[in-house]
Amino acid sequence: GLHDAKIMDAVTMREFNALCLKPPRKMTSTQIKKLRLREKTSQPVFALFLNVSASTVKKWESGEKTPSGIALRLLNVVENNGLGIIQ
Repeated sequence: GLHDAKIMDAVTMREFNALCLKPPRKMTSTQIKKLRLREKTSQPVFALFLNVSASTVKKWESGEKTPSGIALRLLNVVENNGLGIIQ
């Protein structure tokens, strides 16, 4: 939005993003399961909140897969603020 409004140029936006956005913290399978249990949800319900399949949550918790990208960022948001933040 700031770039489109010609308030900041592209280089400034890259610098702004680099300063403001920390990379999401990686999470182990155990940490993901503890987070889900802390939020008192089943795997299918947790998956609905995160907009992923229940089998994806199951694979994360078993260590078969690891979350990345937006899923990892969303897990970090839930860890810091609870599921209520994304309702």
